Amino acid sequence: MKQELVNVIKNDPDYIRLISERSRFAWILTIVMLVIYFGFVLVIAFDPEFLGTPLFANSVTTIGIPIGVGVIISAFVLTGIYVRRANTEFDDLTAKIKAKAKGE
Repeated sequence: MKQELVNVIKNDPDYIRLISERSRFAWILTIVMLVIYFGFVLVIAFDPEFLGTPLFANSVTTIGIPIGVGVIISAFVLTGIYVRRANTEFDDLTAKIKAKAKGE
């Protein structure tokens, strides 16, 4: 790739916007997942009795099971949210940047 083209793309306002929005969005989702995960770990560490509480009387299943499943599902949901935005907004911006770089 020619250095001129690289400089043109790097200075494109749409490219700067793409990088900024994508990074900010990824960091927000990362922080949300870390809060969920470490929140679960901290509850395990400091209040294991809570997670060991049966869901209802004479139940073998405890509150910790659905909460743990929720932690796992939240990872898939957050990934889906990122993929949806990446496949729409971010891909549209990328296509716009490519078209401008090619001179279309």
